[in-house]
Amino acid sequence: MPTSAPAPLDRRLVAVKPLTVPAPHRAASGVALQLKVTAPVDGVDLPVLVFSHGNAWSMDGYGPSVDRWAAAGFVVVQPTHLDSRRHGITPHDPRFATIWRTRVEDLHAVLDHLGDLLAEVPGLRERTDASRVAVVGHSWGGQTAGALLGARVEGPAGDPAEDLSHPAVRAGVLVATTGTGDSLTGFAREHLPFMRPDFSTMTTPVLVVAGGEDDSALSTRGPDWFTDAYRLGPSPRRLLTVTKGHHTLGGLAGEAVAETTDEDPARVELVADAVAAFLLDALGVDDGPWREIEGRAAGSGGAVTTERR
Repeated sequence: MPTSAPAPLDRRLVAVKPLTVPAPHRAASGVALQLKVTAPVDGVDLPVLVFSHGNAWSMDGYGPSVDRWAAAGFVVVQPTHLDSRRHGITPHDPRFATIWRTRVEDLHAVLDHLGDLLAEVPGLRERTDASRVAVVGHSWGGQTAGALLGARVEGPAGDPAEDLSHPAVRAGVLVATTGTGDSLTGFAREHLPFMRPDFSTMTTPVLVVAGGEDDSALSTRGPDWFTDAYRLGPSPRRLLTVTKGHHTLGGLAGEAVAETTDEDPARVELVADAVAAFLLDALGVDDGPWREIEGRAAGSGGAVTTERR
């Protein structure tokens, strides 16, 4: 079994990009599915973390978090989805309405070709434990990752869509992930009709991370909207709430980016460490780091709280 990782700055990492995997579902767009892989240069039996970025981002974002995950012993795979700003497909583009599905298919393509992808990085495939796979997503990426964990997207009449889960996925983390569609604003109902997740079918172990001050303009509810994936899904579930956290939870996508309204590198490190700790526990590697996270929360004076059920 891998041992607990040293601090991120003490462990050397390697990052390789751009890599590609076959993506016939993107044929009409003419845009290849590009990825970045980040991993520690040492260690064996490394679990896999596939990360789905938030709207408009790419494989080049979320550097501080990705580095911490790799330092904790994960092989981190970051695809660039079609909604990345580098592709120029805005919410006014007619293709935008189906990008939610393309995103899910992107993650399926990554997992279906994982062995060939890892072989592109010399020596990495032999050091990876492909039986321990997790998905993580932030914001829209949380809905994307949730689909592989078993969540579904309801139709306009409340009818559930097909099961888009993936059998290789053993655990996941949903960070600042939108709640159910019954409280969408008029704008969201009109322009984001796919934002209607059903968490009742999401049976894979999940950590939900929410900001206590994440008050979305897409919902008529407050920050508790972002805890629906915890409260409305079946067990096992865990919840980490950052009391003063906004939607980027201190700047997950990177330092000093425009979307960050609560810039706090320490908060980013906490969230990244909690993601790694939960996955190490859920994947059967090491439960010690998660107990440390619970201890940090208990000693935070209410700044961070944890729940489980």
